[in-house]
Amino acid sequence: MVRLELDQLVMRRMKEGDIEMVKALIKEGCEGTENRLILHILTRPLCLFILAILSSILRCVVHSFVLALALPVFLLIVFLKITMPRASGVLGSSRPYWDYVGSSYRGAQDETLQNPYCRISGKTPVIRKTRRRIGQKDKEKEKEVSTETISPEREQAAGLVWVADCDTEILGCVFQEGEKRASIGRICRLVVGSWYRREGLGRLLVQSLEQRERECGAWRVYAHVPFPSKVGEAFFRKLGYQLLGEGTDEGEDEELKLETPESGFLGYPLTKVFYKDL
Repeated sequence: MVRLELDQLVMRRMKEGDIEMVKALIKEGCEGTENRLILHILTRPLCLFILAILSSILRCVVHSFVLALALPVFLLIVFLKITMPRASGVLGSSRPYWDYVGSSYRGAQDETLQNPYCRISGKTPVIRKTRRRIGQKDKEKEKEVSTETISPEREQAAGLVWVADCDTEILGCVFQEGEKRASIGRICRLVVGSWYRREGLGRLLVQSLEQRERECGAWRVYAHVPFPSKVGEAFFRKLGYQLLGEGTDEGEDEELKLETPESGFLGYPLTKVFYKDL
């Protein structure tokens, strides 16, 4: 475990040069999540009933009990592997697939989130710029990126990405979905590097983003958590979030009815929705 000094972190908007590092961080953080979502769907009663019917039909065709039992399950897993990322995105959010993250760096490059630990310690975090020789491939890549046209609709869908930077190394990131409703914020993805977990980095990212949303006039923040993720559920509960559907007075809150969990195959939910009033 690497000891992390939170007062040395700079939480800033993702820049163009950070895109590949953020993609790698997302891949690392989402390892195993997709498989758990698929297992969650496969073990639902209606899905098991449909698989049993298909196996019974195939039993009369292939004359093999093992093949008739395994073939429908295999085909359904392949179908979910192909369709789930495109339909629900990484971590079961409504955002586009993670390759879409390249649209999120547009905007003010020097925009940052407040780090409360800096005020406590009195230190000022510094980002050191690393020098490297720019080769021909880098020039061609920069030319391709600069000529890419990104529509305002795509930028709106991609939203904002805030990264935790420590000495030019990205340790974590939080995704703020594009605004869909006035005065409502939405956290659709939170990823922390495996070496820096349980150090308070995730809490710092979420609370700093909440502070920014509060300053911008938002009065409620939603967070979508993958359905099988017990760690994510415990994390947001510890930060004061409440699971949608558990409140006693939710029936009178019309705004809560507008936020629904993402659904997958046969309409089974892929996410749990948490909310917090700022």
